[in-house]
Amino acid sequence: MNLGKLVFAQLTQHLPLTTFRRCVARYGGEHKVKAFSCLDQYLCMAFAQLTYRESLRDIEACLRAQAGKLYHMGIKSRVSRSTLADANEVRDWRIHAELAQSLIGIARPLYSEEPFGVDLKNAVYALDASTIDLCLSVFPWAPFRSTKAAIKLHTLLDLRGNIPTFLHISDGKLHDVNVLDLLIPEPGAFYIMDRGYIDFERLHRLHEAGSFFVTRAKSNLKAQRRYSHPVDRSTGLICDQTIVLTGFYSRQDFDTPLRRIKFRDPKTGKRLVFLTNNFALPASTIADLYRCRWQVELFFKWIKQHLRIKVFFGTSENAVKTQIWIAVSVYVLVAIVKKRLNLSASLYEMLQILSLTMFERIPLDQLLNKTVTDDIQALSANQLNLFE
Repeated sequence: MNLGKLVFAQLTQHLPLTTFRRCVARYGGEHKVKAFSCLDQYLCMAFAQLTYRESLRDIEACLRAQAGKLYHMGIKSRVSRSTLADANEVRDWRIHAELAQSLIGIARPLYSEEPFGVDLKNAVYALDASTIDLCLSVFPWAPFRSTKAAIKLHTLLDLRGNIPTFLHISDGKLHDVNVLDLLIPEPGAFYIMDRGYIDFERLHRLHEAGSFFVTRAKSNLKAQRRYSHPVDRSTGLICDQTIVLTGFYSRQDFDTPLRRIKFRDPKTGKRLVFLTNNFALPASTIADLYRCRWQVELFFKWIKQHLRIKVFFGTSENAVKTQIWIAVSVYVLVAIVKKRLNLSASLYEMLQILSLTMFERIPLDQLLNKTVTDDIQALSANQLNLFE
């Protein structure tokens, strides 16, 4: 009797498998592979992310315990930790990176109308990087300090839905500002960054592309005021000025006027100085935009707590990047399911529920909406009542 699909299979049916097969073919992921396909590898690693597995041995033990259900999960081969380790070591991580980018392309339109705290029609992105510490003797390809290793996750986060639209994984030595060279500016979009990204030559490229940036000024900024605009000081604004850079190098790199806004946070009393190339929005809106930058910090904290990207199943660069990109794709996949099924549960609640119900056959929308139907109760009709 068909009792329906497993929860894991219901979730993975939202994957763009045609795109995935094209990525596998593009990078030769299954060259001379007789068993354990790239899809089997992805599904095993996705299962590890969703159920909080700690090691390859952990993945093997859990999936072998449910060997009769692997086919219904979409896994067509026997799961072995050595085979999975070899796949992570050898198969190109770009397969999973392009799958994640495809999922991001699906998710962004679903969240295009999502509010984020500022009434603005333009696309708004927050750019930041987070460091994951590693052991230098185990990960010698990721140098950071003289005695330690690390990798950096450089992320451009779409604040509508908190979807990462760009992700670059580098060793710990790469300075954050260099990532601006890898971005393709979107005309009319706002890029919110902290002071670590101030490089006026690179910022001028954003300006020339028709993009806007909002960042904080450094304390040693050399600039001359051209005009001052009236502000409402009761809102915390101190001044709104049009300035030109006067430093020898900064003036050559950015020779057009900038806008400087000084703001005192009413809660902390801290004085903040913002720089932007947008002169149309009210000064208070610029301050609100920078406040929204904190969402990218919360994103890093969230994925480090709820996805497996701090402890790695392999030690090679390829294995680490494979695991991170699969983690990102799982995050975006759950976000897509949330919108497609119109679920009210948060991503945190969804992941907690999914982690315990991968092998159940409850319809996904009913499971995550916390509703129980007669059909679900019928599945356990043979269960004895302990308290009769």
